[in-house]
Amino acid sequence: MKNMLSKNENTKTQTFRIGGDDESSMRGILLTVYQALKEKGYNPINQLVGYILSEDPTYITNHNNARSLIRKIDRDELLNVLVAYYLNI
Repeated sequence: MKNMLSKNENTKTQTFRIGGDDESSMRGILLTVYQALKEKGYNPINQLVGYILSEDPTYITNHNNARSLIRKIDRDELLNVLVAYYLNI
């Protein structure tokens, strides 16, 4: 069986952004999702943590398009921002 990758092909892991992942837009999306979860009677922090850990969109309500909005945020980027913020760096 031949190697499926050519010698010149980059095999390193790459990260791609799907537009709008800067901190201010992430914050805006999180606030919108937080409010939608709160309006539906959920504990927003628990639901957001569940989503971040599992990437299971059912943790997030469809109310006010929250589920669609949260999926616009790259989880790795969000975790980077959250850890940096928590550590105040």
